[in-house]
Amino acid sequence: MTHDMTHEMTYETATGREGAARPERDRGRRPGPPGRSVLISGASVAGPALAYWLGRYGFRPTVIELAPALRGGGFAVDFRGAAQLAVLERMGVLDDIRAHSTGGGDPLTFIDGQGRPLAAMPPEFSGGEVEILRSELSRILHRHSLTPPGSRRSPGAHPTPGSPPGDPATPEYLFGDSVSSLTETADGVRVTFERGAPRTFDLVIGADGLHSTVRRLAFGPEKDFVRHLGYYVAAWDLPEDAGDLAARPVGYGEPGRLATVGRTPRRSGERGYAGEVFCVFASEEELISDRRDPRARKQAIARAYEGAGWRTPELIATLGQAGDVYFDSISRADVPRWSTGRIALLGDAAHGATVGGMGTGSAVIGAYVLAGELALAAGDHHTAFARYERLLRPYVTRCQQGGRGAGEFLAPATQEALDARNAALNSPAAVAAMLQQGQDLSAALTLDDYPAQVAAAVRARW
Repeated sequence: MTHDMTHEMTYETATGREGAARPERDRGRRPGPPGRSVLISGASVAGPALAYWLGRYGFRPTVIELAPALRGGGFAVDFRGAAQLAVLERMGVLDDIRAHSTGGGDPLTFIDGQGRPLAAMPPEFSGGEVEILRSELSRILHRHSLTPPGSRRSPGAHPTPGSPPGDPATPEYLFGDSVSSLTETADGVRVTFERGAPRTFDLVIGADGLHSTVRRLAFGPEKDFVRHLGYYVAAWDLPEDAGDLAARPVGYGEPGRLATVGRTPRRSGERGYAGEVFCVFASEEELISDRRDPRARKQAIARAYEGAGWRTPELIATLGQAGDVYFDSISRADVPRWSTGRIALLGDAAHGATVGGMGTGSAVIGAYVLAGELALAAGDHHTAFARYERLLRPYVTRCQQGGRGAGEFLAPATQEALDARNAALNSPAAVAAMLQQGQDLSAALTLDDYPAQVAAAVRARW
């Protein structure tokens, strides 16, 4: 869907759709269960993944996204552990993701001010079992959610239920708009938008990230749920004339700040791609009031690296030519309950951790569990939301622990802590122990086979 087409779309009300004449083949069948129309806010990862499963189970998902199109750029993200890979396999996207893999994480050499190596971080720390650019992943999930079941499926993908309430539905995507208010009624949620006409949905799911609009509107202000962990993270692409800045993947650190530079092999064929910068720095203060202000982001980053050694001034100078600059606090979302009435949270909106919290894998698993529980509960959102949270919360809480220590590991606050980090990375036994912790965490979840269970439930019901 193009940007121009987005604003020409008709915003039908859910009640209008339900009142339309049914196809001849549906006549005489019992009406489906409640909770069939679902608004999903956010089209990054969790939103399209949820839309995929809900569509397969016969729900009518609508995904709304503030950006005018699927977002480009972004970090590489990874999947690790049997549970995460199993969900991707059941979706039929694992082969596609592997085909677009970055090739895994790159080893990163930490250097001193003269460029001499101090320690190396192995690729397994960041690459997982399969790594892909977030923008590529988003495109794959979006495309796959729109693919009719059976028309294109990987060998390991499960069949989907074929009779009501499992009749597949193609998700609707609305770009360039956002939710502005939510009003729950006895039989739905009335939603107003910044651009489109109001609509009513049976359910609303906030899959719109750590700074979730749905969470703010339905649960309360962000300050009540998101805790700043004392660090910020920033990233941007180098300009074409960056010279040899990204000749090798290195990271220069001083107490409380780290600047890394390198090239992602998967992007080497992109026109004008010269490498990318990734920064982590300590600050307890809120540095800017509007994260969407590009000038304020660049100014905050430049201030944080004033007086830094090595070639850091050259890296910071490239900010002037940078287009899209990612900038955010390293924060953690802790929401005591992930649902209220007909509204629920998914992914980072419910349990995000900016860096190191396995957020992408957790989001895909969460979409799988939430959709499966809604289907098994025949749309009874009270039952489904409660089971979804009960099954998933212990796992994602453990994943979040990694996010808490990411800033301290990457940019230790003191020279003593920096030296200790480097010493640990130079110890094979210490590296093996750290990697084992991640593997144990990834394996700490066993998932039900929801597609098979839903198919059996549909057969029994109908």
